Order: sequence, then structure tokens, then C-alpha cells
Amino acid sequence: MSAVVAVSRSATHTFTKPAQRSIRLLTGLGVEGDAHAGTTVRHRSRVAKDPTRPNLRQVHLISQELLGELGELGYRVGPGELGENVTTSGLDLVALPTDTLLVFPGGAAVRVTGLRNPCHQINRFRPGLLGQVIGRDDRGEVVRRAGIMGVVVQGGEIRPGDTITVELPTAPHSPLVVV
Repeated sequence: MSAVVAVSRSATHTFTKPAQRSIRLLTGLGVEGDAHAGTTVRHRSRVAKDPTRPNLRQVHLISQELLGELGELGYRVGPGELGENVTTSGLDLVALPTDTLLVFPGGAAVRVTGLRNPCHQINRFRPGLLGQVIGRDDRGEVVRRAGIMGVVVQGGEIRPGDTITVELPTAPHSPLVVV
């Protein structure tokens, strides 16, 4: 069963986001009170390039399973510490196709837009961690494991313990790419 492990937000552009008892998603905007909420890009690097681009990164999700793998490699990382808003369990997030809908019991729904592109800030948080969340497969293709991004298509509240219903888009499916 897919479920929410933790929810986090930060009103400022901090790398780590403190855990919350719940977060409220706002349709078309993102997480209420989070620095990355908005209809246009909010991530500093993207604002510098073109502040008028649509915000496809309103909500960041990462799996508890990845955090566990990192822990086994000696990188102790807790929920929210990589900047995610929602930490999940029981769901292979990076394997989902583009436009998958994630639905939560409080009515909130997030449409998956793409992969998070991890940056050098991860190494400032834990030296060497970037090499664990981005790498290459057997064919030499870049593999990103630092979670996925989405937009809010239906507002509502999300809490730890909530189940996650996955609604796949109509086939053919498109693999996730960096947004």
C-alpha cells in the first residue's frame, strides 16, 4: 500500500524543510506557505533564467525507501531533509509515467510533471550524497533518483499516514524527464 510518511514545508528558500502535522495543497499553486508555491517558477535558478515560465515544480515528493537506501550507505537523511514536501512509502515514484495522478484522502490531487534534477546543494548537506542520487545506468544514461515533481490539480490537506491512490494516464505512457 502506498502511503504518506511525512509532510514538510518551508516559507523560505532553505534546503531542508521542517516536518509538519499536515500541509494544505492549493490548486494551481502548490503547498500553502511554502517558498516554492506559485503559478510561475519559484526555484531560484529557474527564476534567474526566466521568471515567467510555468511552475511545474509546485510539490516535491521523495520515497522513504530511497532515504533508507541512503542510510545503508552511511548517509543519514530524514524526511524533509532533501527539500521534499511529501515523503512516501510503497511507491516507486521515479518509475511513474508523466501525468500520473496521485490522489490523497483529503481530496488533494497532484499531477506528476517530471523528475527532480538534484544539484550541488546536496553535497553541501552531506558530502558525496549527490553521487548517490544521480548516476549512470549500464548504457551510460543519466539516472536521477532524488524524487519527482508535480502540480496541484485539486487542493486539500495531506497528513502522514494518508494513503495514496495512483491513477495512471491514458497509454501510451511517457517516461519522466527533468522539469
